[in-house]
Amino acid sequence: MQTTRAKETAAKAIIECFKREQVERVFCVPGESYLPVLNALYEEKSIQVISARHEGGAAFMAEAYAKSALKPGVVMATRGVGAANLSIGVHTAYQDSTPMVVFLGQVHSKFRGREGFQEIDLEQYFQSIAKWAVELKDAERTPEIVQRAFRIASSGRPGPVIISLPEDVLKQEEIMHYAPVIPRPKPAPSASELIEVEALLADAQRPVVIAGGGVKQARAEEELKRFAEMFYIPVFTAFRRHDVFPNDHLLYGGHLGLGTPKEILETVRQADVVLALGTRLSEVTTQDYSLFSPEQKIIQMDIDFYSIGKSVAPVIGMVADMKEALLRLNELEVKEAWSEWAFHCNSVYTKTSRLDVTEHSPINTQIIDYLIKTLPEDAMITNDAGNFAGWVHQYYIFKHSHTYVGPTSGAMGYGLPGAIGAKLAFPDRLVIGFSGDGGFMMTCQELETAVRYDVPVICLVFNNKMYGTIRMHQEMHYPEKVIATDLGEINFMDLAKSVGAIGYRVTSIQEFKVAFIEASQAKQPAVIEVMNDKEQIAVSTTITQLRNRQSYREV
Repeated sequence: MQTTRAKETAAKAIIECFKREQVERVFCVPGESYLPVLNALYEEKSIQVISARHEGGAAFMAEAYAKSALKPGVVMATRGVGAANLSIGVHTAYQDSTPMVVFLGQVHSKFRGREGFQEIDLEQYFQSIAKWAVELKDAERTPEIVQRAFRIASSGRPGPVIISLPEDVLKQEEIMHYAPVIPRPKPAPSASELIEVEALLADAQRPVVIAGGGVKQARAEEELKRFAEMFYIPVFTAFRRHDVFPNDHLLYGGHLGLGTPKEILETVRQADVVLALGTRLSEVTTQDYSLFSPEQKIIQMDIDFYSIGKSVAPVIGMVADMKEALLRLNELEVKEAWSEWAFHCNSVYTKTSRLDVTEHSPINTQIIDYLIKTLPEDAMITNDAGNFAGWVHQYYIFKHSHTYVGPTSGAMGYGLPGAIGAKLAFPDRLVIGFSGDGGFMMTCQELETAVRYDVPVICLVFNNKMYGTIRMHQEMHYPEKVIATDLGEINFMDLAKSVGAIGYRVTSIQEFKVAFIEASQAKQPAVIEVMNDKEQIAVSTTITQLRNRQSYREV
């Protein structure tokens, strides 16, 4: 039943929709094109406005906040220039299936089509990286459009929605009508589909589960654990979805991502039945779409119809919410139990991911070992893009759900704003952001945002004075022909102090331990700059080794 309200402006109607959707925080860079919305937010004390230093940082914060809190993130910016800056966060939300609603100021309706000041056709601009892009042309339709935007962002496969706001429409007054906020649809598998799954599992010799973000979005981690334990099925996690299943569990098979050990990939290739739960089986998860063979039977369950069969054709494809799906999978009457196979998969993971740390190990290895031993289980980790993340991916043990926030889009600049967004979602948890010097510099200005809003995140910046991932590929394909990947000297310790944060520069594990303990106790934003040797280009590879391999091939 609809509720009719008194006459109000479109700007105020937007904020009323925020309240109905239980929005608690809005991220933005202010702009004159949507000042009426900011003014309406000034009057609404229940919503905190986080003003960032750059629209890209604001969008990353909103995306990480949404990914952590499991509800839509809201971000605002002005016209074409602000929209272009925040588009990296929109793309991340799209590839990561993160619910986000983006409000963008637009030029006056009468100026549209004249190439007005900062004018962009926002609907067309975002069409390929958003679930829906719309321009608000009629003030009276504000509640309809905004409430629909939140439904679209959250329903099915979550993702970003764009609303363009012509500045003249925001000031117009109309009688507004609001619809009830409806729960997110949760479809369940049909009885006939479950019978087919049951039959396939009954004949399976080596089944595996690949679990993705759909399990996290449905809050179905416990149901997944129960399913694995009931039938002794090994569980592998999709790219950057490590925390969907406890990594210290005897049924954990490993993470399918960049740099996954070949032994772990081989166990997946040996599987005869693959249950893909809440994963679109992305390029990275499937190792450039090469992981599966035609002989393997794929059962894909996803809440999004269009994700099923996108990368590999399944023998069974089901549209379902992962909690509903797993609740019904746990009722299957399958007598098989694959404990020997499952424990084999786990032993392969344990062997390839074991840390053998000595005083001569790279400092990054020693740091991960220290963090594994000292961090609370609910500590949250975010990461930027770069080879430094390989240490996290291969060695860190995620034991608790909702403890990892990383961009599957591989966007640089995510680590710091991602940590801010995660900390705002879980203020009582310890949040650590991993970045390289290249990625950190792309959004380092948001450190001042963290200081201004008193968001005590700890940023680890691994400084090797280069774009390490690109340098690695450069050396693999064009050894010794170094171009565009070297970076200059930056003292990140001093940079942190200049904006009011705490700063450290460390060169040994002993110095790191002291800095980390102090940063953890300080309760304010901190940067720990970790000086890295350029030669140690990746977890188990040096630049010299890469060059030697290429020389050997050429011979």
